[in-house]
Amino acid sequence: MSDEIVIYQGDGQDVEVRLDAGHDTVWLNQAQMVNLFGRDQSVISRHINNIFKEEELLRESTMQKMHIANSDKPVDFYNLDVIISVGYRVKSRQGTQFRQWATRVLREHLTLGWTLSRQRFEQNAHELEAALALVRKTAQSAELQIDSSRGLVDIVTRYAQTFLLLQRYDEGLLSEPRAQSGGVLPTVNEARAALDGLKIDLMARGEATELFARDRGDGLASLLGNLDQSVFGEPAYPTVESKAAHLLYFVIKNHPFADGNKRSGAFLFVDFLNRNGRLLMRNGEPVINDIGLAALTLLVAESDPANKETMIRLIMNMLSVEN
Repeated sequence: MSDEIVIYQGDGQDVEVRLDAGHDTVWLNQAQMVNLFGRDQSVISRHINNIFKEEELLRESTMQKMHIANSDKPVDFYNLDVIISVGYRVKSRQGTQFRQWATRVLREHLTLGWTLSRQRFEQNAHELEAALALVRKTAQSAELQIDSSRGLVDIVTRYAQTFLLLQRYDEGLLSEPRAQSGGVLPTVNEARAALDGLKIDLMARGEATELFARDRGDGLASLLGNLDQSVFGEPAYPTVESKAAHLLYFVIKNHPFADGNKRSGAFLFVDFLNRNGRLLMRNGEPVINDIGLAALTLLVAESDPANKETMIRLIMNMLSVEN
């Protein structure tokens, strides 16, 4: 039930009215009906009891107990059906005026709700357009080969499918999808050891130098520490998808290493997913293949920092497809 309060002004009386647009009704207690109809509470109470006694309305569906300020116990509130019935019984002009006002207010709120839904849809569409704009920019990069282009198309297709699913179920803003809680980050030593192993392998193939994944200050430790922090006792990044997306983004964009930030970010991203049992989908295939990972990494690198949240949601939606 909505707790929104609207003010009814009639015949010099201001009455606070609880609006429940979700159920197309409003709620008043007996004291408020006394002010509304200009009748003693004993009269209002008698009419309400008769309405229920005569089974004109059912108490269970038209009365709710709610807590209000300065009251140590719940107060009985009655919906618009009861208010109108009382208004007819007391035959007051105020009752007719209130009924007309309530009908207008409910109609306005229903229209507003439709307007807000349309605004959410348009905002989602703008976000999808922003993601596609990033793809168009990245597709023009000299670093993007034909195979990587195919990986980029696969990522965008999966993102668009997730977007449509979220819109179909009216999730509102294209925010974080349904995700898996938790996610264990590697320690600094574990991450460092994994990167050192990658570096040895790449140097043996002539694909890296001594500068590869070399720490710039305490960049790696700070990054992992930020991802593992809490806010008011709750994890700042509470899901596997959120941690994975931010890990990839921060390594690529914050440049914690002297060289090889994109490759290091991609490697730590895959390593994190593997540590948390999310590297493979149900059919045994990787959640993202080598080509797709290269395309995604380049997409993050090419993105404008102003589009950070779009990139984060893109990665999270991609990981949530099979979750």
